[in-house]
Amino acid sequence: MAYIDYYKVLGVDKSASQDDIKKAYRKLARKYHPDLNPDDKEANKQFQQINEANEALSDPDKRKKYDEYGENWKHADQFQQSGQSRNPFGGGRSSYGGGGSEGFGGGFGGGDFSDFFESMFGGGGGSRSRNNARFKGQDLQAELKISLREAAQTHKPTVTVNGKSLRISIPGGIANGQVIKLKGQGGAGTNGGPAGDLLITITVLEDPIFKRLNDDLYLNKEIDLYTAILGGEVTVDTLDGKVKLKVPAGTQNGTRIRLKSKGFPVYKKEGEAGNLFVTYTIKIPTSLTEQETKLFTELREMAG
Repeated sequence: MAYIDYYKVLGVDKSASQDDIKKAYRKLARKYHPDLNPDDKEANKQFQQINEANEALSDPDKRKKYDEYGENWKHADQFQQSGQSRNPFGGGRSSYGGGGSEGFGGGFGGGDFSDFFESMFGGGGGSRSRNNARFKGQDLQAELKISLREAAQTHKPTVTVNGKSLRISIPGGIANGQVIKLKGQGGAGTNGGPAGDLLITITVLEDPIFKRLNDDLYLNKEIDLYTAILGGEVTVDTLDGKVKLKVPAGTQNGTRIRLKSKGFPVYKKEGEAGNLFVTYTIKIPTSLTEQETKLFTELREMAG
């Protein structure tokens, strides 16, 4: 696996607090969000890396493993079980002594080298044939497309991968491009090694009414000229159903109002939601009757 500096991806120092990491992630996720960069493959790649970095650094336990084991942090438990207190491969966050070299060269003491491979691969170090080595199975990739309204609710759809049906839990508020990992549901391991994982990328489809940006929702509501001038009442959609709004007299085209907590649910935070922003678009009449034309002419003269 190529080493990716997660701190560099998020633009923070290694000493950054959890709050700093959270703020940096939200800022970058907003910048590179696929909804704002629909045809930008590089932005989509950045968004994936940002989510990957956030997965590792936002969790204190995972962050500790990453700081110690670098690119091999996901295998930290295996390293610890083998008695290695640091990354035995080198090239990550740490290296081994023994002549000052790193990696598989002179970086291991003889005993450590054999113990590590005996634990990881079930062999006796270099003396045992690598044909008997235990390897983790291949991770599998899958995509699940869901609607915006489905993404707003915790639900348990069934996915089929390699002929196997699996029921997964998707928490309400999940982001487009977010990855759900099912441990041990990937390819079979070699020589008794553990199975790989199944990584499911969630694709949230565009909604005909709402546009989503993080936890906020946006929609345009068309109102007629008379309501804009004289005031009135309109009905708008929310994720919870329709609500009625009062339109003040003299409302201008492009006026935006905020409906607090009527936006998208916050991921894994029960009862919390973003805001819904409604922008009024005034519809100008195009086919006036003779009487209407006369009245508008009189109004213009009165205002003139």
